[in-house]
Amino acid sequence: MQTHITYYKSPLGPIEIVGNQDNILAVNFVEGMLVGDDELPVCVKECRKQLDEYFKGGRRDFYLNLDPTGTDFQKAVWRQLLQIPYGMTTSYGVIADILARPNASRAVGSANGKNPIAIIIPCHRVIGSNGSLTGYGGGLWRKRWLIGFERGEIQPLTDIIA
Repeated sequence: MQTHITYYKSPLGPIEIVGNQDNILAVNFVEGMLVGDDELPVCVKECRKQLDEYFKGGRRDFYLNLDPTGTDFQKAVWRQLLQIPYGMTTSYGVIADILARPNASRAVGSANGKNPIAIIIPCHRVIGSNGSLTGYGGGLWRKRWLIGFERGEIQPLTDIIA
């Protein structure tokens, strides 16, 4: 199935959106924006639209077909990430406990770090058990911004151009 790429200009830098006709495959921060497809499937356009609504403060939940590639364990972790409410955080250990793998907090951290669909599968909402911000593929400054934004500490931007 053909994949399509587009970009979204976020307050945290460019975001690359990769999808096919039916599903979102990846959403990642990138260093620069390249030219994306002109003819995008509806699901990719919808992803860009929902990201815009999120950054403008009008969206807390995403309704998109997601199809991330990963192991069964990684997918189980990512499903749990989707259960973390907007504005809330949890720890790697709590997710390990939910998955009935209480000694797997490091494995949860590894799966969290391999999440291919940033923001929408909210890996930024997972912090250390002591409340510290730990690794984030997009950089800790982005994780701090996203958590602050969702807690209302950072105001939504109204001049974002999708």
